[in-house]
Amino acid sequence: MAQQITIKPSDHSFACDDGETVLAAATRADLMIPYGCRNGACGTCKSRILSGEVDYGAHQASTLTDAEKKQGLALLCVARPKTDLVIEVREVRRAGDIQIRKLPCRIDKIVKAAPDVAIVSIKLPANERLQYLAGQYLDFLLKDGRRRSFSIATAPDDDALLDLHIRHVPNGFFSSQLFTEFKGREILRFEGPLGTFFLREESDKPIIFVAGGTGFAPIKAIIEHALHHRVTRPMVLYWGVRSLVDLYLPNLPGEWQQKQRDFTFIPVLSDPLPGDQWPGRTGFVHKAVMADFPDLSGYQVYACGGPGMIDAARREFTEQRKLPPEEFFADSFVYAAPIEPAA
Repeated sequence: MAQQITIKPSDHSFACDDGETVLAAATRADLMIPYGCRNGACGTCKSRILSGEVDYGAHQASTLTDAEKKQGLALLCVARPKTDLVIEVREVRRAGDIQIRKLPCRIDKIVKAAPDVAIVSIKLPANERLQYLAGQYLDFLLKDGRRRSFSIATAPDDDALLDLHIRHVPNGFFSSQLFTEFKGREILRFEGPLGTFFLREESDKPIIFVAGGTGFAPIKAIIEHALHHRVTRPMVLYWGVRSLVDLYLPNLPGEWQQKQRDFTFIPVLSDPLPGDQWPGRTGFVHKAVMADFPDLSGYQVYACGGPGMIDAARREFTEQRKLPPEEFFADSFVYAAPIEPAA
């Protein structure tokens, strides 16, 4: 029997079938709510249950704690309703004008931009184009049923090839193949576009971008889209990496800075090597933002990188720098890991 779910404050409602997650039912009903990993790992879809009961589903215990469950929070990507629900969640847009599709693609080229980062360009069939928003990602559909998610680093305005920035994860099932076996011309299938990380163009607030490592990829797409459409909002990009070699596209942000008067690039190295002779900023990238901005109440922040950086930035920006929680947009890179069953 289907359960009825109502979203507050919009009062949109939709039916959720037996065994279906709240997120899947909302997507089927042409409603888009914030999500990232879709497997209970990143926490982007964490929302409050105002009334009703849910099966919390399989998730990482650190992403949804027992204390948070007692506060009425659940992860909508894995939660399944036991009763009718009223949930509090901020809808980000109607999703129906962008179709999620499954398509074949061919690896056109692989460029090793750093010792552990490859820029992989994929080409769609000649008669196909992928409609997507800058900042979204796609899932490669592997033959054994597994998926691997990668952000699209190309702005939609220049999509003849789609670039993905892929870090080599030691013993990673897909990335190890990519770095040791793939030569180009391989045929793959993917599903996309996915995710709710994209520029909120209705706002006129200045923007702070925070990228960690290959979290630069979707932020690159968003910035290039904004520059193409002559967005005049002031923008600051903080790109945090370990050492100088990890700034794998070092000249590109400088080119943006030359094109856009109100664009500023600040690289931050957490562990520069002696040979780097680094004169610039060091430490955690989100701490660099906090040092420069004592008050974030009038800003939007777009952050992408590892979950540790995302969680720290979200918490400290909102608690210590007055950033409105609804103005923090994030894409947390969560690598495939064991999922702990719900208690």
